[in-house]
Amino acid sequence: MMAKSDGGSYFRRSSLFWMVVVTGFLSFYTWMVFWPQDVPYSSLGPLGALAKHFVDYHYPVMYYGWFLTWVIHLFEGVFALKICSDKGIDSSSARLLWFAQTFLFGLASLGLLIRYKPDGRPKRQ
Repeated sequence: MMAKSDGGSYFRRSSLFWMVVVTGFLSFYTWMVFWPQDVPYSSLGPLGALAKHFVDYHYPVMYYGWFLTWVIHLFEGVFALKICSDKGIDSSSARLLWFAQTFLFGLASLGLLIRYKPDGRPKRQ
């Protein structure tokens, strides 16, 4: 949705599918890292067996990987701000929305911003 014809306040929400997938994955990952004893592994079928294996044999990688995941999301959010500047999105509210959405949902949001063409040129395939 464009509020102005120049694209200065352009913002588009990520698809609900990706929002649910990313939120579900990061929530489950957080649960496995911080409360592994509470995860019902046996009720989750093959996913539970895989999760249990990672918790039992690769926990330090998962623990530090959790922090790395959020650092990557932070950098993606900052990169979204740079892209907003490059594409002429000058509304502070639109820039804040792009940062927050990209921080929370990563590439699911960043891809929308990268594909945005502010001057109306057709997208390259």
